Amino acid sequence: MTHWSLDRYCAAILDETDRLHALVKGADVTARVPTCPAWNLGQLLRHVGGAHRWAETVVRTRATQEVPHDLVDDVFHYDDRDPAVLGGWLTDGARELVEAFAAAGEDVRVWTAMPDQPVTFWARHALFETVVHRADAAWTVGAAYTLDPAVARHGLDVWMGFGLLPEAYEAGDGAQPLLGEGRSLCFTPSDRPGPGWFVDLGPDGPRWEHAGGPAAATVRGPLADLLLLMYGRPVHDRLRIHGDRLLLDLWLRRTGFWLN
Repeated sequence: MTHWSLDRYCAAILDETDRLHALVKGADVTARVPTCPAWNLGQLLRHVGGAHRWAETVVRTRATQEVPHDLVDDVFHYDDRDPAVLGGWLTDGARELVEAFAAAGEDVRVWTAMPDQPVTFWARHALFETVVHRADAAWTVGAAYTLDPAVARHGLDVWMGFGLLPEAYEAGDGAQPLLGEGRSLCFTPSDRPGPGWFVDLGPDGPRWEHAGGPAAATVRGPLADLLLLMYGRPVHDRLRIHGDRLLLDLWLRRTGFWLN
């Protein structure tokens, strides 16, 4: 897995937020978001900006226990009509988050949603929250969506790591088992050179590596779409999927446990 510095995350957060801001300039913020149908575009932006401010609060206050996430979830009472005002609020939140990271440094320890994680946990969370919701915004306004290949590759590495956690593969009471003989997945980018991701779901426990090869289920498509697939976005028609679709769907659902 690639490892990013805090500075690199911060630069990517600012870039992704600027791209999101540019995307929604002049847009109808009351438009319904097709991939997040409970929200309109303004509420989507409030969610992203709230996520930045939530993480900023955790880092700035050096929180040692969970911080209430009303900033992230409580978006329905807003009635934003001016995209310029909302866009400025969005970019201000990203800047404040980056400033909090700079003041803290990489060695500070704070509360994280997953135990025993460095402060870069929040930088990574903020980055991919912005990356995925920028795609939601693009669908809403009918714009093309592109993503830095390095960001997409890192996001896929991070997702593969979630699949190694017991919450993803241990079968609880009545849960459908994920592991077994001959169970494997292979994800291959179609638009960039380099290895894909091979996931072995054998009975001894999951593992993954940057590799290719035959698998029970294979997925091939653009890097950005491979990442958006992990986050449950409707990109299946842009991917070539072969083999055991039920296994793929089960793995996606189980590795996405942390989204719930």
